[in-house]
Amino acid sequence: MKLLLRKDYLTLFLIKVTEVLGFSLILPFMPFYAKELGASPLQISLILATFSFFQFFMSPIMGRLSDVYGRKPLLIFSQVMTALSFLIFALANSVWMLVLSRLVDGLFGSNFVIAQAYLTDISSKKDRSVAMGMSGMAFGFGFLIGPALGGFLAQRFSYALPAYLATALSVLTILMTIFLLKETVKSQSSKKVRFKFSLEMFELKGFAKYFKMEKLRDLFLILFFFLSTQVILTSNMAIYGDKKFAINAQEMGLVLTGIGLITIIMQGGLLKTLIKKFGEKKLLYFSYFSLFIAFFALSLIKQKELIYFPLMLAAVGWGLFRPIMMGNISRKASDKEQGAVLGVASSLGSISQMIGPVAGGFILSNFYYEYLIYFEIILLFVIGIFISRLNVVKKSLSKKKNNN
Repeated sequence: MKLLLRKDYLTLFLIKVTEVLGFSLILPFMPFYAKELGASPLQISLILATFSFFQFFMSPIMGRLSDVYGRKPLLIFSQVMTALSFLIFALANSVWMLVLSRLVDGLFGSNFVIAQAYLTDISSKKDRSVAMGMSGMAFGFGFLIGPALGGFLAQRFSYALPAYLATALSVLTILMTIFLLKETVKSQSSKKVRFKFSLEMFELKGFAKYFKMEKLRDLFLILFFFLSTQVILTSNMAIYGDKKFAINAQEMGLVLTGIGLITIIMQGGLLKTLIKKFGEKKLLYFSYFSLFIAFFALSLIKQKELIYFPLMLAAVGWGLFRPIMMGNISRKASDKEQGAVLGVASSLGSISQMIGPVAGGFILSNFYYEYLIYFEIILLFVIGIFISRLNVVKKSLSKKKNNN
């Protein structure tokens, strides 16, 4: 990518890779760490959901603050708080300290939204879509290395070691930001611009407006339930795997790395080739049924060594389904509404990340562990109903056009 040859793009790309690497280092063993400290499956899920819950509310505020006071100071502040959260995690000797760690990062560690704004500032309109793709690429690179390395260090040494390494990586991003990035927002102090809190930041009106549109409502619901299947399983996979197969942190890291790798392959150049050859409709059905097969297989297998096959098949389904659905949602919106509509879709992802871990944790705490997979299959049936509704609507619309 030519843009990566530019110093500012390369610097921001390396910062994003380092940030994702830091978080993904602690992801595989977080449930095991919490369990060792006495947390129940539901409490573990609440710990996982804490970050997403507060990010949902704080990301718009941090983004707006960066509009007024500048990207660089807010980026440095958020990185410092992320480093602090990792340090608290490393020093944790009780469940409440793990909660505090995720709370601090959720409230003040909105690095992603500020980095996205910085990318927008330094990109021309022509290069903006490509530049935004850098974040996805950075996420992929970081997630390929982090889970496997974090799981290995936690299993072979201690749970604290990956968290200390994540802290060190966060400090590195702070230094890179201070010395390598320039401010992109002009000082507004002379204009006496002040930050004002407003509920409009959360785009609540956008939710109501676009959910009333029949052409978007079913697509949004399909996306939400689909994302929920992914979040429920991946966030609770460690607990489920521990209960069913006695899976350890290192093995969990390899599972997450495999899922990340396949998702990157699916959403990279392969997706474009597959769409050209088979079309979006066939790929959508293929990804849907691949998830069905994966969940049924996962509920039936008894040997730990076989767990990778259904999970990798599920990763194929997730990797294909999401970009196709996002493309459909984008095409249903006018050019003027692209940002708002995609913002609602992004918020649905945040909501699924809040609800998913808790829903899965509740099931694992109160019912037979296999019910988690049965619940996933039920969600797929719900998705199937909405997909069939879309086909019915399309047929009825085409009949009306023919009659006219």
